[in-house]
Amino acid sequence: MALGPRLDLRQSQSLVMTPQLQQAIKLLALSNLEVEGFIAEEMEKNPLLESAGGDDEGAPAPEPDFEAADGDPDAEFAIPESDAGGGEGALDMDANSENLHQDSAADAMIGPQSGMGMNDLAGGGGGFEDGPDFDAFAADQISLHEQLRRQAGEALSGADLAIAGAIIDQIDETGYLPVSLVDIAQKLGVARDDAERVLAAIQTFDPAGVGARSLAECLALQAKDANRYDPAMARLIDNLDYLAKGNLAALKRICGVDDEDMADMIRELRAYDPKPGCRFMSADRVDAVTPDLFVARKGAGWAVELNNATLPKLLVNRSYYNELASGPQDRASKAWLNECLQSANWLMKALDQRARTIVKVASEIVTRQEGFFRHGVSHLKPLTLRAVAETIGMHESTVSRVTSNKYLACERGLFELKYFFTSGIQSSDGGDAASSEAVKSRIKALIGAEDAAAILSDDQLVEMLKAEGFDIARRTVAKYREAIGFGSSVQRRRQKAIGRAA
Repeated sequence: MALGPRLDLRQSQSLVMTPQLQQAIKLLALSNLEVEGFIAEEMEKNPLLESAGGDDEGAPAPEPDFEAADGDPDAEFAIPESDAGGGEGALDMDANSENLHQDSAADAMIGPQSGMGMNDLAGGGGGFEDGPDFDAFAADQISLHEQLRRQAGEALSGADLAIAGAIIDQIDETGYLPVSLVDIAQKLGVARDDAERVLAAIQTFDPAGVGARSLAECLALQAKDANRYDPAMARLIDNLDYLAKGNLAALKRICGVDDEDMADMIRELRAYDPKPGCRFMSADRVDAVTPDLFVARKGAGWAVELNNATLPKLLVNRSYYNELASGPQDRASKAWLNECLQSANWLMKALDQRARTIVKVASEIVTRQEGFFRHGVSHLKPLTLRAVAETIGMHESTVSRVTSNKYLACERGLFELKYFFTSGIQSSDGGDAASSEAVKSRIKALIGAEDAAAILSDDQLVEMLKAEGFDIARRTVAKYREAIGFGSSVQRRRQKAIGRAA
């Protein structure tokens, strides 16, 4: 073979992720509230973007107007029923990235299904009804640390007040002191006895039980505050492990009380708060979840609507662009202005396609899980991302992005879109498979209805579920039982024994 230079021509295909495409993919995975923050950042960088909210900004979220699409076929943001399953405007960044259109969409009518109205919607962050503003109540509260510092300022002074401040800073949001008092005393350069004395004073503050270093100490402080800390109660608190195991015989022997006194002591103990600090507002308080979508019955079908109240109305100020473009400017300024216009136009297009894609995916979910919206979790069907993606003609990863951090509000409550994707349990009679969530719901109902004298074992649960058509293994029942927070049959029997004693 001769050696020498030569030219070869090769042809290949590759997907180039442009900054605009990356931005569109990022928007698809964000929730409505996160999109609102993203838009605010873009408005600061781009002078051609402006909000069209006007005086309505900051107003309460309006009720979703499902009548608009019904009364006027050309109403803004209306999608005809025929487009519900797969209009051409949906955004699929993986399988169809170049298929971008500029059609507006926020409503969808899907399928002639039956269902319920929205009169009693639970968790409606978008505001189907005006209810009490719980955030307003929380805003008037003070934090646990502020409450303790206020009491320390009234009860202590001088060096003791400084020690109290250091101890209060270490108390967590539940009201406990997780740090060693010896370490605090060493850091402050004070005697341990002084730190113990100041801590004892803090432990008399409101709420009762604050400043405790263990659950037993917390309960003891509350018993002392209620003037119920007698020797029998002290021995009961010192032996909480026996109470957790349901060993009432040993407790009665240790405390030296009869059945009636033991039941009274357990009842008193249950009235105490194991986390006294939680009643105060936390500095990192988690805000209520705001739904991204609303689902309601609409005539013979279902209406799916984006929660537009959480999305600012965005406009491209072309008048300002024309004013700037007509003035004197150099080449760099002209290029920057054109870049701002292109960026603004692309953002508007990406937001519009995001809306279409979310509604398209949610519409398919509602179609497939129509039984859930009619009858509840017992009728939830097994569903995978791939099944939805194949039906609506999108890539599976696109559906995954759409369902991330998105919440749907319906008559049955507030649910994450991921909630509707569950694995299946085969039917024992050869029928359709059942959702794992439906099986968990049935296990929860069976255990909740069991008699204290006849606690159901996992084997009995398996037999009962098989009689109802669920082909499920014992280990799967045990896994689901633990996932929904129920202990074994032995643990439940002991807990119910304690309940009867109380």
